[in-house]
Amino acid sequence: MNYEDLKILDDLRAKGSLTEEEYQREKTRLLNETPRPPHTTLWGMDEKTYIVLMHLSQFLCIFIIPLFMWLANKDNKNVDANGKNILNFIISYFLYSIAATILCLLVIGIVLLIALGVVMTVSIIIAAIKAANGETWKYPLSIEFIK
Repeated sequence: MNYEDLKILDDLRAKGSLTEEEYQREKTRLLNETPRPPHTTLWGMDEKTYIVLMHLSQFLCIFIIPLFMWLANKDNKNVDANGKNILNFIISYFLYSIAATILCLLVIGIVLLIALGVVMTVSIIIAAIKAANGETWKYPLSIEFIK
């Protein structure tokens, strides 16, 4: 229960902005409201920070750290969704880089590798920003290997 909300209601009633009936209805709603779940912490971080670090950890170790972070807390639905997106992204872009490497025998492969690196870097940064805002973002051109 939020005592601040009750105080605001009381002030609105005192000023005449709420009728007694409206006041009682809102007061009953506030008192019967189910409490919010406690703030989730993962390894001492809030959920958003943890997910942002999970995305950014790809810069340190492309596969191992995000995989470990996902497996350690995949019972959290937001960590699970973001972890799957990250792993699908990593696997997809690994396959794309193999194809581009094979094409390096032709000049176009070098251009594709450079473009792939730029897209990967920008995508990781965008995903981290989206995660900081509480959104789950699907990486572009990711094949959904893990559902």
